[in-house]
Amino acid sequence: MMDLEQVANYLQRDAREVSKLASRGHLPGRKISGEWRFARTEINYWIETQLHDYTDEQLTALEDTSGEPLVCALLSEATMAVPLPAGTRASVLKELVNLAEQTWQVYDPEAIHTAIRQREDMGSTALTNGVAIPHPRRPLPAALGESVIAFGRTGSAIPFGGDHGCLTDIFFLVCCRDHKTHLGVLARLARMMLRDGFVAELRAAESVAEAYRIIANAEGELLS
Repeated sequence: MMDLEQVANYLQRDAREVSKLASRGHLPGRKISGEWRFARTEINYWIETQLHDYTDEQLTALEDTSGEPLVCALLSEATMAVPLPAGTRASVLKELVNLAEQTWQVYDPEAIHTAIRQREDMGSTALTNGVAIPHPRRPLPAALGESVIAFGRTGSAIPFGGDHGCLTDIFFLVCCRDHKTHLGVLARLARMMLRDGFVAELRAAESVAEAYRIIANAEGELLS
């Protein structure tokens, strides 16, 4: 649990703004003996639902990585597939976990698969641009040696629970050992998707090597 000041620091926002958000029911929290208390897992879920409205400046503050590579530090060509051999939501999740296992950092693939399936059941991670970012609701340190990202692009877009029936063909699986890395990765990916042409370039990539190069170049441009 976190108090008001801790959440304000966590969100990189003024404590008065956080108090207003909580009082109006926009931020999940509860008062105990007259003081606000917030569950970290609920705050993280709230952040995830808000990232699409964050500015680049807000996302940069959330990253908190001192300008170091983050996505490419956790992603490798061994954990990528172009195309991803899947045509349903269930098969996409299964294949992404299979890719993550190629790092030898996945100790309990079944626990990860269950966690990302449960998170998708809470609300799809699909975005309106055809990208989805499946991830567990909370970090899974016991299931991982190190944090890992997997990437896949299906041969054609599929229903993945996106708003207004939007189809999805680009997938980033994010599995982290701690909250800070988890939020940093989500923020970095969101910043990369703000870059003009990034998603279109990924959609046009004809190989894993080309897709990795596009991702590495996009992240490098953010850090330059």
